[in-house]
Amino acid sequence: MSQLNGPFTGGPTLSDGVTMPWLGLGVWQTKDGDEVIHAVKSAIEIGYRSIDTASAYKNEEGVGQAIKEAGVPREELFITTKVFNNEQGYEQTLKACESSRKKLGLDVIDLYLIHWPVKEKFRETWKALVHLQKEGYVKSIGVSNFQTHHLNSIIDDTGVVPVVNQVEFHPLLTQRELLKYCQDQNIQLEAWSPLLQGNLDIPLLQDLAQKYGKTPAQIVLRWDIQQGVITIPKSVHADRIRENAGIFDFTLSDEDVLAIEGLNKNHRYGPDPDNFNF
Repeated sequence: MSQLNGPFTGGPTLSDGVTMPWLGLGVWQTKDGDEVIHAVKSAIEIGYRSIDTASAYKNEEGVGQAIKEAGVPREELFITTKVFNNEQGYEQTLKACESSRKKLGLDVIDLYLIHWPVKEKFRETWKALVHLQKEGYVKSIGVSNFQTHHLNSIIDDTGVVPVVNQVEFHPLLTQRELLKYCQDQNIQLEAWSPLLQGNLDIPLLQDLAQKYGKTPAQIVLRWDIQQGVITIPKSVHADRIRENAGIFDFTLSDEDVLAIEGLNKNHRYGPDPDNFNF
């Protein structure tokens, strides 16, 4: 992995040789149109180069519009989107990718993920992603919300290891076994809802914020990247988007990293990847 040398110029090299920024903007629950356009353009202006969306978010067109208006060379940007549950299966996934590419206005998607491991479908969906990568429609392929048994299943099927697994990951859900598995398999873990969906009023985080002269959010985001986990906090406010990027000018001590890890309660704010019905 490269050095933690900034959110916009450095990041880990994925197992397929592509470099992905440590920090990106998530746009879950961001309304299509003006809201998402403003958020994405603000982020790009601040210096962000990684934007994470999904067909399920219903804002790919706004993200595409913002990319077009931002005036940054395409090769500088890293755009992630995902195939949703009702689009899964081999042929349906090929169509879903085409739809996402059109909405985003992109010839090539940087990272395409399976959003959830839909039973009876995710294995065929993964084969479609392998095909899309071979055809050059997507640069990198990965998954989201996969547990180790889901990962083993698609790797056994195809011999192709996802380069990224994007999961709910934060101080109350540290997923140590999954993190270790992904590290062993050279799968980059990426955190969604890294900021506990705003539930940051935790005494330890408040104390560490005071100690380092940072916000609790910055403490958590720094904790992510010090463990080699990519992080994509969501915000629609330019000042918060800028604040979230202020995590590369300090380092948490090993002791403080472990203290944050000790907050774990295996608590999910989102659905359980082994038990969801959407």
